[in-house]
Amino acid sequence: MMEQSISRHSSNTPRGFRVHAPLVDSVSCYCKVDSGLKTVAEARKFVPGSKLCIQPDINPNAHKSKNLRKERTRVQPPLLPGLPDDLAIACLIRVPRAEHQKLRLVCKRWSRFLAGNFFYTLRKSLGTAEEWVYVFKRDRDGKISWNAFDPTHQLWQPLPPVPREYSEALGFGCAVLSGCHLYLFGGKDPLRGSMRRVIFYSARTNKWHRAPDMLRKRQFFGSCVINNCLYVAGGECEGTQRTLRSAEVYDPNRNRWSFIQDMSTAMVPFIGVVYDGKWFLKGLGSHHEVMSEAYDPETNSWTPVSDGMVSGWWNPSISLNGRLYAQDCRDGCKLRVYDGATDSWNKFIDSKLHLGSSRALEAAAFVPLNGKLCIIRNNMSISLVDVSSPDKQVESNPHLWENIASKGHLRTLFTNIWSSIAGRSGLRSHIVHCQVLQA
Repeated sequence: MMEQSISRHSSNTPRGFRVHAPLVDSVSCYCKVDSGLKTVAEARKFVPGSKLCIQPDINPNAHKSKNLRKERTRVQPPLLPGLPDDLAIACLIRVPRAEHQKLRLVCKRWSRFLAGNFFYTLRKSLGTAEEWVYVFKRDRDGKISWNAFDPTHQLWQPLPPVPREYSEALGFGCAVLSGCHLYLFGGKDPLRGSMRRVIFYSARTNKWHRAPDMLRKRQFFGSCVINNCLYVAGGECEGTQRTLRSAEVYDPNRNRWSFIQDMSTAMVPFIGVVYDGKWFLKGLGSHHEVMSEAYDPETNSWTPVSDGMVSGWWNPSISLNGRLYAQDCRDGCKLRVYDGATDSWNKFIDSKLHLGSSRALEAAAFVPLNGKLCIIRNNMSISLVDVSSPDKQVESNPHLWENIASKGHLRTLFTNIWSSIAGRSGLRSHIVHCQVLQA
């Protein structure tokens, strides 16, 4: 009967067309043609070629449960009960950065929301993003540790441990890309020697991640960031026992390293800065002579530099708002500024409050923080300098120079004098790198 109906249907079908079997649900099983048949062998008498069924019994609610799951994913609970999500987001982006770790523990949706780029991009666009200072220190035993300083609450915040490969590394680089990713790269591992390894920490996720390795192993090299690309040059390679001329650049958008023009001569840089669109480096050559070069990314070329800027250039220094600043005393309490018109360094500002000359009080780094020049010393004391008003005097405008009482800050004249005397014999710990991240 079935064969006859099929043949009649096929006879009425126009030529060139084929009759296809109807589509069926894959979860259904049709080997049991009758409920009275107990075995597959009995089923084969009526359905030739039937096989053992490996599908579960038909579940009439299978499709309903799938639809219910889809409906539940579409209708998510609100971020804040009783408020639409746009208002809830407006509230959450205003929560201080120090509390973000607690927000992630509230629920899965909050955790996913804070882990995405939308949350921090919105904070940045609305001006609620906060800048923290990240400090890497090396203790007397050679161990690397790091801390983050919250200038809003003037507190040091805990951070995840430094990855093992950089826990005792020497001569590694440190830079910030995209404002929120802190990169550690190269350096010398005490056991493995010179490294090509690159890792980065995300201030948004509070986690470490891997990045592509550099093209050359190097240590004690120079590095900088121009147009959100990471440049490295010079340094040493332990295996070859020679000073390097090579230079390379990392583009985070392409996620790859590529070589750039070699330096004119090999160099181990000890100071560098990006100023007037160029990267200036000063260091020691192969025969320990002082050398200086400048790299122009527009022309991909290096040129020797021997002007007043380089000759009077001391470390630490910083380029801020188009001007170049450097310290004029060991504790960084006096600053100088470079004058391009006269090609010379001039006195800029004096705090009138000098801390001492010990290595513990030595200025280790200058970084930009909320539009001000931030001075970080080896004892973790911090000073903020408003460089936007160079004509004003500190005596009549005390807000121009602010000393923040922070971790390890020496507050009294007696402790300053004692630290100066004791600090000459040795340094318990010192700052290796210092950067600012925004989130």
